[in-house]
Amino acid sequence: MRIGLIGTGRIGSFHASALARQADASSLLLADADPARAARLADRLGATAAPTVEQIFTWGVDALVVSCATEGHADLVVRAVRGGLPVFCEKPVAPDLDRTLAVLREVASAGGVLQLGFMRRFDAGYTTARELVRSGALGRLHTVRTTTADPSPPGAEYLRTSGGLYRDCLVHDFDMVRWVTGREVSEVYATGSDAGPAAFREAGDIDTASAVLTLDDGTLVSSTGTRCNGAGYDVRMELAGELDQVSTGLDDRTPIASTEPQGPPPATKPWPGFLERFAPAYEAELAAFVRLVRGEGPNPCDGVEALAAFRVAEACELSRRERRPVALAELAGL
Repeated sequence: MRIGLIGTGRIGSFHASALARQADASSLLLADADPARAARLADRLGATAAPTVEQIFTWGVDALVVSCATEGHADLVVRAVRGGLPVFCEKPVAPDLDRTLAVLREVASAGGVLQLGFMRRFDAGYTTARELVRSGALGRLHTVRTTTADPSPPGAEYLRTSGGLYRDCLVHDFDMVRWVTGREVSEVYATGSDAGPAAFREAGDIDTASAVLTLDDGTLVSSTGTRCNGAGYDVRMELAGELDQVSTGLDDRTPIASTEPQGPPPATKPWPGFLERFAPAYEAELAAFVRLVRGEGPNPCDGVEALAAFRVAEACELSRRERRPVALAELAGL
């Protein structure tokens, strides 16, 4: 199987390394807006570097992985599905809701295959939490708490094109809320703060966010996130039911210290970032894509599933901006 990959930055390099270890990926073709960067990665992995992005399509591949900057996702996905190529695309498929809907209509019209990169669906902790909720082991779920905290802000250039904290970061939490609980979000109320580094205010973004989500069965969810968690990378989900409660992301690397005299000791080696924390999940989602292309497995996160999480993020941004509750029914859908 010949797999093309476009975008060899941080996440693209990680995906390329994972694909290079896949026995079914007989050859790997890499392209980037910076050809020299693609060439360096290709040399390291024993892959082939294309001089331009265009060459990926003209040389011919069996599937495409899109891991370039967000603004390039939509056009590449549409071109690929029109050409009959299965596509794995890092989220988001487009930077706004209208463009996302347009791309997904193109995918449907072409009968295309699109898998979105929501890697937490492959994390062992979240998978176990899902099984416990779905089995009824927690009883009636009444409260969910999620948090995603980055240890340091990204660069100013990234912030200008990221789409904002809800769309870029907390969208993973929103996907997990749906995937773990099996419920839909009906309403959100969100706020945020830009009191941190000036780069956030200059980009029209926030560095810290909080949202209350109401699910369609009345379960309440609180979701918080920040780009300024100096203790380390912290991603957790707590699920409380009438019979029991559990937490994902709670281990000896969780960057939080107890103030209780007999509490657990602080982490000696906290998670430094998302690639380290979710490395096995990233590997697993690319393996699932290869199986999908070979016709040996289902699509673990298609465009419609990804759209549902993106609509929650859009609703949160609207709520923050207009300082009011927002029902998901207010937003456009397929």
